[in-house]
Amino acid sequence: MFGAMLRFYREQAGLTQEALGRRIEFSKSQVAMVERGDRPPKGQFVPKADEVLDARGALLAAAAELHVSRMPYWFAEFAEEEATCLALHSYQNHVMPGQLQTEAYARVVFGCHCPPMGDEEIEAQVATRLARQKLFHRRPAAIISFIVEQSALCRPLGGPAVLKEQLHHMLDIGQLRNVEIQVMPSSRRTHAGLDGPMVLLDTAERRQLAYVEGQNGSFFISEQPGLGDMSARYGILRAQALSPEDSAQLIEQVAKEL
Repeated sequence: MFGAMLRFYREQAGLTQEALGRRIEFSKSQVAMVERGDRPPKGQFVPKADEVLDARGALLAAAAELHVSRMPYWFAEFAEEEATCLALHSYQNHVMPGQLQTEAYARVVFGCHCPPMGDEEIEAQVATRLARQKLFHRRPAAIISFIVEQSALCRPLGGPAVLKEQLHHMLDIGQLRNVEIQVMPSSRRTHAGLDGPMVLLDTAERRQLAYVEGQNGSFFISEQPGLGDMSARYGILRAQALSPEDSAQLIEQVAKEL
């Protein structure tokens, strides 16, 4: 909405994005990204734009109410459902599930992003990820389960100290009454989740949702038979993985060896 307002006043003033950028000392691409909502206005962008465009404080007032989400717009709705969900079930095969990540581990994960993120963006993403972990202690409690590949437990992202802290954190979370953590052993000869990671939700309205990640994008599944297939797949994965007790022993063993 802020971007739409900026574009309206710019067009009323008869200025191109490039011309506005020159007058407020920002690049054309920065003006374009703010108008599209891809980037929040920074520094003196808003005061200068309000003055140059003769917006009479309208842009200043709008910017004061501007709340910037670090989540992609297509994920924001899913995150809202996640915060109030009745149940969450997650299978991850490359890294620890986001909800289980420590601050140091999450910072390393975002630092590996390709193309690279800036320091400010990394810190904002880390803060957003940590905020989502309030789900563990919410009342009424959600039913939560994780299945993590053994290879993810051994991948030394950030080095031994970061990984050891991460593993101990998983053990602590796994002791919560409403959380179960299972490890899929590398020795397993059959596997129902070879298509990749997935997250299943039972929403507060008792609807089912699924979220699937890929290299070049992610998508949601909210209709049958897709939901039923994924739910069945996750059930098989839980049967194939180690029990929560055996999983905790394995996680503790890996941590001791670091």
